[in-house]
Amino acid sequence: MLPLVSLGLWHNFGHDSPLKAQSDIVTHAFDKGITHFDLANNYGPPKGSAEKNFGEILRTDLAGLRDELIITTKAGYDMWPGPYGQYGSRKYLLASLDQSLNRLGLEYVDIFYSHRFDPETPLRETLGALKAAVDSGRALYAGISSYSAQRTAEAFEVAHEIGLDILVHQPSYSMLNRWIEEPTYQGKSLLDVLGEAGVGNVVFSPLAQGMLTDKYLSGIPSDSRAATASSLRQSYLSEENLDNIRQLNEIAANRGQTLAQMAVAWVLRDERVTTALVGASSPAQLSDTLGALSNLDFSREELAAIDEFAHDGGINLWGTRSSDL
Repeated sequence: MLPLVSLGLWHNFGHDSPLKAQSDIVTHAFDKGITHFDLANNYGPPKGSAEKNFGEILRTDLAGLRDELIITTKAGYDMWPGPYGQYGSRKYLLASLDQSLNRLGLEYVDIFYSHRFDPETPLRETLGALKAAVDSGRALYAGISSYSAQRTAEAFEVAHEIGLDILVHQPSYSMLNRWIEEPTYQGKSLLDVLGEAGVGNVVFSPLAQGMLTDKYLSGIPSDSRAATASSLRQSYLSEENLDNIRQLNEIAANRGQTLAQMAVAWVLRDERVTTALVGASSPAQLSDTLGALSNLDFSREELAAIDEFAHDGGINLWGTRSSDL
């Protein structure tokens, strides 16, 4: 039971952003009906700072509202030095969860995710750690993120054996990153596997890290994510990708939407998608994105036109780390 649009705190919630600006975005989101806030142990910068800052907002501007909120966190990527500071071991996952709860100032999170598949750790151990988190009350639900269709199906089998319910999966998905539609496991896509299991699907980066907005239609702004050598690499903004983005922008305009609004509406067109997880750098930007909810319907002609230009843009930076394994 999640809102159609949820707020992710991957960017803009570290110590490099003023806490007041962060609080303005979070409280605006809540006022607009967003009750789901998504974090991970390594969100920042520095790592852990997004959880710490959100914890401060919980204690102040969101005080007394904990029972109205779904707060999630994850562990899987590099967090601290040594062999026990990343991936999917029981030691890492449970130690990370305890640290996250301390930073957030909470007794539990609503969902705790395995952030990526670990080829070196048996799934029984990784999922057993998630079960321990749920059984201990430190998390209400368990989830996985960026697991391929095959690894997801395997995870469901192991989870059933150990008595764990995996209720949600969090993959990347956008008009430029359609890997979850591809039939890669016994003729089934990740969407198929999730749909058959009745598992929720929280799709992240539906705006392709800002590529599916009007930001890059005329070049790379100096203050953009692509210009600052962050997770959005300038190589992603190839002429082919930019041409497809411009064509998609025209389709959005004909629908009376911004490109960002159409991008969010497009991922929500599939009933197997539970919520679109978006980021925001300001309340105004978030309001623009939420405008997607005013027009979620697509005609067959519109979907066909989008398919002409909604091609994989080689931007799935999580693929070789997790979803391709």
